[in-house]
Amino acid sequence: QVQLVESGGGSVQAGGSLTLSCTASGYTYKMGWFRQAPGKEREGVAVIVTGGGSTYYADSVKGRFTISQDKRKNMVYLIMNSLKPEDTAMYYCAADARPLWCGGTCLQDTSYNYWGQGTQVTVSS
Repeated sequence: QVQLVESGGGSVQAGGSLTLSCTASGYTYKMGWFRQAPGKEREGVAVIVTGGGSTYYADSVKGRFTISQDKRKNMVYLIMNSLKPEDTAMYYCAADARPLWCGGTCLQDTSYNYWGQGTQVTVSS
């Protein structure tokens, strides 16, 4: 069982930046960030394969968000720049320990079996 603890959410004005952090209690094969806004489905934002470092991004955040990791600390970060009001959501850290290549499914929540409690990000216009 892997436990995930997120931090770093908050409120910011449009155009601002925030960095989210997630610490895993054990080994993971891939980790990612998902978000869910009120009334909307949860969507994948960014994923990193912890071993090789491959990253995947939703089209809506490409060029604005960066996912990175600190392997020694079992941590991943989501650096969010140029934030928009439509980025407002609860952000969840997700992880999976199964060594399965995800390819086109990396941004699907069904590819993950561990989830954090979530951290709120609010972007005001």
